[in-house]
Amino acid sequence: MTQTHSKPPVGRGAGVDAKVSATSTSGDLRAAVLFDIDGTLIVTDGAGARSWELAFADLWGVEADITDYSDTGMTDPEVGRRTFEAVMGRSPGAPEFARLLERRMHYLSQTVAESSGYRVLPGVEELLPRLVEEGYVLGLVTGNLEAAAHVKLARGGLNRYFSFGGYGSDSADRVEVTRTAMRRGSVVFGRGVPPAAFLAVGDTPNDVEAAHAAGIACVAVASHKYGMEQLEKSGADWVIPSLEHGLPPLAVQVGQVPKAR
Repeated sequence: MTQTHSKPPVGRGAGVDAKVSATSTSGDLRAAVLFDIDGTLIVTDGAGARSWELAFADLWGVEADITDYSDTGMTDPEVGRRTFEAVMGRSPGAPEFARLLERRMHYLSQTVAESSGYRVLPGVEELLPRLVEEGYVLGLVTGNLEAAAHVKLARGGLNRYFSFGGYGSDSADRVEVTRTAMRRGSVVFGRGVPPAAFLAVGDTPNDVEAAHAAGIACVAVASHKYGMEQLEKSGADWVIPSLEHGLPPLAVQVGQVPKAR
């Protein structure tokens, strides 16, 4: 049953779920938290879409608005391929697609830096260091190419918190991206980590669906396009208004360590 939280949990043991605890079933292994990026940690205010637009204009002199051809939760390679097919009327050849990805990455650094609406979402700068202080290892699950993910996080000074991840450059399947992150988490820990040791955090029903398909619980955050009611209907294990409310299943609150600088 979905648990909805409007206030931060109180006390070290409050709200801890048996599926996601501070230690794994081995009794001595800290848990790992897997974060989505766009809409969960940051918003770039269209910087990603603008970078694709500039890349298509540079290479082929055509207008390309990815919002016309892509859906929330799609991976970067899917977005690029679908947009190419729509505006060019054919599938891209391998050399063309390689050039497109390079040009997109070239412009992404520019568009993220120039975005007047870029922001780190509420609670993130307090929660991430708090999780590290508590001993949790943090990873990413995102449809971004790995390089794109780090460009987006760099402006907010967030890269240093994440030791591993699954990316859109690993698979077009969001479930497999999640599983890839879990496998890499095991590499970081130096041993196999059971699904019960992971917790996913995302802002869309796709994030919830992928987490559950990979066998892990999910906190849904109504921080961007989806509201609390929509996320409750998605079957999220917990739904919170923002990361200012901490992570209920871990009983981790924000504001107990200095804000990241």
